[in-house]
Amino acid sequence: MSPQRTSRRLIPAALLAALVVVSLVTAWLSSRSAPATSPGPEGVVVRNVPNLAAAGAAGGSKVDGIGCDTIGRAVVHYHVHVLVSIYVNGQRERLPAGIGITARAVTTGTGASTFVDVGLHDCLYWLHTHAYDGIIHVEAPARASFTLGQFFDVWGEPLSRVRVGPAIGPVVVFENGVRYRGDPRSVPLLAGGVIQIDVGSPVVAFQAATFHVTGECGDGTNGCATRLG
Repeated sequence: MSPQRTSRRLIPAALLAALVVVSLVTAWLSSRSAPATSPGPEGVVVRNVPNLAAAGAAGGSKVDGIGCDTIGRAVVHYHVHVLVSIYVNGQRERLPAGIGITARAVTTGTGASTFVDVGLHDCLYWLHTHAYDGIIHVEAPARASFTLGQFFDVWGEPLSRVRVGPAIGPVVVFENGVRYRGDPRSVPLLAGGVIQIDVGSPVVAFQAATFHVTGECGDGTNGCATRLG
């Protein structure tokens, strides 16, 4: 076999190998920029991304004037939802399920279908999450103005211009597509609002989203604590 013919066979093989590498890199980048999603228990998409931090809540005492009510004491006359997305150095992360629900919580489902609720003898803060879908539930005894900072205080995680939970770096917040120029802690939790938090670099352009919470915790309900017994 002549050197010339050998070269002709090797060149296509090299090109094929290069195409395979490019394809694998493209698939990896695509998976990083568009995480796999699944429908969640509240009818809102759950993204397959890391939690920013573990769920937590104060032990039941008031936080920033926000109460924690047991099933027997819960009176809900103001119930709205806010969708929060988080990007750390350009990569999507999420709020965990169970923020604002005391430790002895009731958990049903697994993975994307996980739903965390309050037990019979536990309490639920007026600001809380039930699923891994980024939905903050505001369930208060009366209409009031609540903020992102109050939610993070209930969670027990820091929020400032240079920190979001354990993530450190410049913080940029968008609400309903508009960049919020004030203190991130002061961002209002508006009914049907979409909040995007970017920490670090790069800053991801605002990702518009629509959502509708369904089931016992959906619009028009007086609350969504599990009734046990």
